[in-house]
Amino acid sequence: MLVIGAGLAGTEAAWQVARAGVPVTLVEMRPLRRSPAHHSSEFAELVCSNSFGALASDRAAGLLQHELRQLGSLVISTADQHAVPAGGALAVDRGRYSAALTSALEQHPLVTIERREQTSLPGPEQITVLATGPLTSEPLAESLRSFTGRDECHFFDAASPIVAGESIDLNKAFRASRYDKGDADYINCPMDKEQFLHFRQALLEAEQAELKDFEKESANYFEGCLPIEELARRGEDTMRYGPLKPIGLWDPRWGDVNDKDVRRAKRAYAVVQLRQEDKDGRLWNLVGFQTNLKWAEQKRVLRLIPGLENAEFVRFGVMHRNTFLESPQLLEASLQFRQRPNLLAAGQITGTEGYAAAVAGGWLAGTNAARLALGMEAISLPATSMIGALTHFIAEAPTAKFQPMPPNFGLLPELNTRIRDKRERYGAYRDRALADLEKEMIKSSNHKRLKHLQLS
Repeated sequence: MLVIGAGLAGTEAAWQVARAGVPVTLVEMRPLRRSPAHHSSEFAELVCSNSFGALASDRAAGLLQHELRQLGSLVISTADQHAVPAGGALAVDRGRYSAALTSALEQHPLVTIERREQTSLPGPEQITVLATGPLTSEPLAESLRSFTGRDECHFFDAASPIVAGESIDLNKAFRASRYDKGDADYINCPMDKEQFLHFRQALLEAEQAELKDFEKESANYFEGCLPIEELARRGEDTMRYGPLKPIGLWDPRWGDVNDKDVRRAKRAYAVVQLRQEDKDGRLWNLVGFQTNLKWAEQKRVLRLIPGLENAEFVRFGVMHRNTFLESPQLLEASLQFRQRPNLLAAGQITGTEGYAAAVAGGWLAGTNAARLALGMEAISLPATSMIGALTHFIAEAPTAKFQPMPPNFGLLPELNTRIRDKRERYGAYRDRALADLEKEMIKSSNHKRLKHLQLS
């Protein structure tokens, strides 16, 4: 059994194969060959952000996390163990988190780790999970193109800068979570209108980094992860309705939030939020500030934000090309390639977006690879679950304008009963998803036990 790539999907896939009692070889090219976005050689490195999204199970990302906990995901359980304060989101200490996952796989007796570059697809007799992610190396990408007969799709993704916490001026910034939900887990840098307009103009005029080895005219961004300078270009209020929205954030030093006159006079025009990056609170990332500005420009422009005038940048933002497959033409909902069932794909390369979605693909591909090795049929998961909805979408979506898809309730089949209240409706989606997923796993478990009896 072979798993190629030790990102989120590959790490989860390899673990699920070993968990099923099947020996597995996990191939990872780092550190022998590095990607444009990775900073370490650890497994499951979180590149763009340290957040898996909302924790609440009546939110799409939270439901997916909940499903993965129900399914026994190693990656999500490890994230829970290394969580850092993030209001209502699941965010982790990246270093400790990746180190823990690397150690878990290195110590598993059924997992063999090979640090080398896989330059071509294995032969059809080899059960393989392809989990190389959106930064698949060119030789393997070429082998994949030759195998599928299709050029890959791509978009451009970017990572946010990280600053040292001690360099943030808390005389201007303040600690709070939006609407005071949970603890005061975010650092908030408020702007008045004049400061905001000056900051936006600086973003518009700042110099961007070159796009390197790909065509500038083909630079398409994933809409859920736009560079901050691209948001600035889309209009004066775009950032204020996006990552800089001031709603629900109040500094007690401004006065009584319940006093309408005080609130009207003191409320911020825009707010930049920073989220804790590490367990100890020494590092903070700028939420929603993915960027492709040159590093010197990042330092100049971002220091215009009140509270960050003397910010010490631990990591600047970067942009890179993300590759994904034309999955509706290539994959089944089981994540098997139609023309080669022994080859499975998982993670962002399949056209799902977001950390939890990558883990979900790894879980399903790894589970199915193990089932194939044990002489069992591959499974697909109920379309009423978030994980099943995502995998069915990438297998069945219209192909004309196929683009990466994050988890969202719009993917789920309609409920039998119409529910007007959104929170109540999402709760009903959750209850149905978890119940249907439980039924499917019971059925699959019974099938596995029957198969073992037949073989013994």
